Amino acid sequence: MNYGIFGGQYVPQNLKEKLGVIAQKFNELKKEKKFKEEYLYYLKHFVGRPSPLYFASNLTEYLNGAKIYLKREDLNHTGSHKINNAIGQVLLAKRLGYTHIIAETGAGQHGVATATVCALFKMKCTIFMGKEDIKRQHVNVEKMKILGAEIKEVTRGEGTLKEAVDEAFEYFEKHQESYYLIGSAVGPYPYPEIVKYFQKVIGEETKKQIKTLEGKLPSAVIACIGGGSNSIGMFTPFIKEKVDIYGVEGAGLGLQTGYHASAIYNNKIGILHGMKTYTMQDEDGKIKDAYSISAGLDYPGIGPEHAFHHKNKRVKYDSITDKEAVEAFKLLTNLEGIIPALESSHAVAYAMKIATNYKKDDIIVICLSGRGDKDLDNIMNYS
Repeated sequence: MNYGIFGGQYVPQNLKEKLGVIAQKFNELKKEKKFKEEYLYYLKHFVGRPSPLYFASNLTEYLNGAKIYLKREDLNHTGSHKINNAIGQVLLAKRLGYTHIIAETGAGQHGVATATVCALFKMKCTIFMGKEDIKRQHVNVEKMKILGAEIKEVTRGEGTLKEAVDEAFEYFEKHQESYYLIGSAVGPYPYPEIVKYFQKVIGEETKKQIKTLEGKLPSAVIACIGGGSNSIGMFTPFIKEKVDIYGVEGAGLGLQTGYHASAIYNNKIGILHGMKTYTMQDEDGKIKDAYSISAGLDYPGIGPEHAFHHKNKRVKYDSITDKEAVEAFKLLTNLEGIIPALESSHAVAYAMKIATNYKKDDIIVICLSGRGDKDLDNIMNYS
C-alpha cells in the first residue's frame, strides 16, 4: 500500500538488501495457497481462532448508549493478538531459511508470543526488552525464559520499548542469520504490510461475526494504538465501509504535562526505526521519550499507515490518560468479569466517553487486544 509521504525504508544499504529479499518472499507467499492454509491451520488449532465477539450487556446497560461488543483477542493462546503475527512471520522466516528469530517487546505479550512460536518450530529466540519493562512485566519475562528465549536487557536511555527496538534493529543489521520479527505495524517496508496482513484476521472475523449477530455492520470500531498492530488489524476491513474508526493513544499524565505517548498530539513528522511517520520530538527535532502506564503504548511514534489515515482524516485518533485507563480496567473487570490489558483499557475508556454519542441500536466494537494479568502489579501500585 502507498502511505503517501509516510513509510519508506530509511535504513543502511545492506539492510535494504536484506529487507528486499524478505519483501519478495512475503509477496510470493501471500499468493500461495499452501502457505495460507498452513497459516490458517495454526490460527485455528494452535491459537484458538476465531476469537469470540462478545456482547458486553452489563457495560452497555451501565453506559446507557450504543451496544458494546468486545472482540476477545485476550482469549487467544498466550493472551493477546500478538500470536497472530508471530505465527505468520515465523512461517515466513522458515520459508526464507532462517533459524534464529529476534524480537523486541514492551508489555511482554509480543515476546511471549514469539518465544511460544519459536518453541513450537524449534527455532533459536532472542528477545530485546528494556530494563524498565523487565521490572514492570516480570511475569511475562519468566514465561519467555521458560519457553527457551534468551532475554537481552536493554539499559540505554529510558530502557523501554523504543530502546528495545533500537537494539533489535542494530542486531538485525549486523547478524545476517537473524530474522527480526517486528511486533507492531512499524518499521521500514515491508514490515508494516507484513504485520497488517497477519493481523487483519481480527477485523475480518469481526465483520463476519457482527453481521451474523446483528445483521449489520457496527457504527464504530475502537482500538488502542502504540505502534498500532491490533488497531490496523481491526481497522483494515472497515476502512472502505461507512463505519467510524477510532485509534486511542496513551495520554499518560495528561497531554499538557509532556508525560504522554501521543505522537499525533505532538504533530511532528520525522524518521523513526526506518520509517517516516508522526513522532514525539523535542525542540531540537530529536526523538523524545514517550510515557504511559501501559508498557505497550509508550512508543514515540505510530505506524506509517496510521499516520496516513490521520492525515487523510479517515480515522480519528485521540488519547486516554492513565487515570481513565485504570478506571476502565476496574469497571470492565467488575461489570463483565473480564480483566483487560492496560493497553486495551485505553480503548474501553474511550468507548465509555463516546457511547452516548450513538443511538441505543447502534453498535460499538472494542478490540480487547489482550488480557490484564500481566498488569496487576501496575494496577495495585497505582495511586
